[in-house]
Amino acid sequence: MACEGGKQNTRKLHNRGARCNPFTSMETPKTSQPVIFNPDFFVERLKQEHPSDFTDLVLSHVTRLIDLPGDEFAQLTGDCEPRLPSSAGLLRSFNILKRKEKGAVFGAPLTEEGIAQICQLIEYLSKNLHIEGLFRVPGHSLRQAALREILNAGAEIDLDMGDFHPNDAASLLKAFLGELPEPLLLHRHYHAHLKIGELTVFDEKGDKTNTPDKERQIEAYQLLFMLLPPANRNLLKLLLDLLYQTARNQHVNKMSAINLATMFAPHIIWPKNVMASDLRGNIEKLNNGIAFLIRHSQKLFKAPAYIKQYAHVYFTGCKTLQSKDDLTLRSGSEEPPAVLEPTSNLSETKIDGNSSTKSLHTETYTESALRELYQQVNNMPESAKKKKLIRQLEKQPLMAPSSDPGSPLGRKHWRSRSLGGIIKATKMAKHRGLEPAAQVTPAMEGLQCKGRNLPSSCELRYFVMLLNLKI
Repeated sequence: MACEGGKQNTRKLHNRGARCNPFTSMETPKTSQPVIFNPDFFVERLKQEHPSDFTDLVLSHVTRLIDLPGDEFAQLTGDCEPRLPSSAGLLRSFNILKRKEKGAVFGAPLTEEGIAQICQLIEYLSKNLHIEGLFRVPGHSLRQAALREILNAGAEIDLDMGDFHPNDAASLLKAFLGELPEPLLLHRHYHAHLKIGELTVFDEKGDKTNTPDKERQIEAYQLLFMLLPPANRNLLKLLLDLLYQTARNQHVNKMSAINLATMFAPHIIWPKNVMASDLRGNIEKLNNGIAFLIRHSQKLFKAPAYIKQYAHVYFTGCKTLQSKDDLTLRSGSEEPPAVLEPTSNLSETKIDGNSSTKSLHTETYTESALRELYQQVNNMPESAKKKKLIRQLEKQPLMAPSSDPGSPLGRKHWRSRSLGGIIKATKMAKHRGLEPAAQVTPAMEGLQCKGRNLPSSCELRYFVMLLNLKI
């Protein structure tokens, strides 16, 4: 009956191969239309146009936060195959035989079209967070089979009609994640996740304590998630937001963050074809890591301030220091941020008085920039790299001459290599003056496809969900 009822509530997608392209016209938007502002626009542009530079930039900061030996770093970069715990012998063969037949969605590699189908489950579950034992209590097997068939066929379904129970959708969502050829968080990131969970606070003597360093963990996860493929990142954002809202209603559904992590860790981070016994003492670390992702999901998909700053300088040639909130996140400083104006504007400024006024204006910005840079480096964890950077900064005179007296970045050898030499003056000069294209969100970047029209409402709802979550 459920199967027949489900089929009556569905219709085939006419453009199954279509993908979202929110910007199909280059016309100037009307003034009445809202302007989409994405603070991570330059980061996404750097990722799309210069992927090698972007990856090197992110990896340099990942290795600053966590210690990855040579083989684990090679696994993270994809230079070698991941070395993971696995089951052997008959058990592994039996697990392979148990896999269900691949369809367009279940058991297939992750695609935007597949996520658009699964998005129907996520949207339905977000309306039923009051169900007690959600994601823990299994659904009805026959209803799940019928719903699986509908989704695999690429059809739309109105789950609000009542033909299916929220537990059916919850069980099928876990099944979809478990049947992916590779975990949502990727095999090559497995060791990095374990290392992030080991980040702790240092005491006054510089020794490790047992207190987790939440700020460094959030920063590390932000960087690691920037290395995920767009489809994985988009689905992970949708999933963690759903679990975050579920945990917020734990007084009704009895599902806390750690309970949800216990349910989902085997499906999104465990290596494939393993049993609990194969993971030895890492099960608790993995569960705690997923619980951390759920609790802090609203912070994990934003680029760190220094990444945004580097990307902004990379394309525009102007430097705007971090906001007060970004600066005080790690340093605890309460001083207001200093701002460096674009070099083009400074160089074209008309001075009515003598030239000393213009020179003083430049010196003020230079001093502010060097002070903020020194403060950032001084608040880095103690290391040989930090000492080297401090020595380099101390050699820089505060009132350095400039080839362009109107530009604080004009001197040929001006240095601003904060946090491990990230801001490179040569690339700033090369790309100075470029204006950004239409500002789109990372979700839009992942959905764009040349030569395609807008999809059906199913994929459009998926895009709207991503846009509302401000990925």
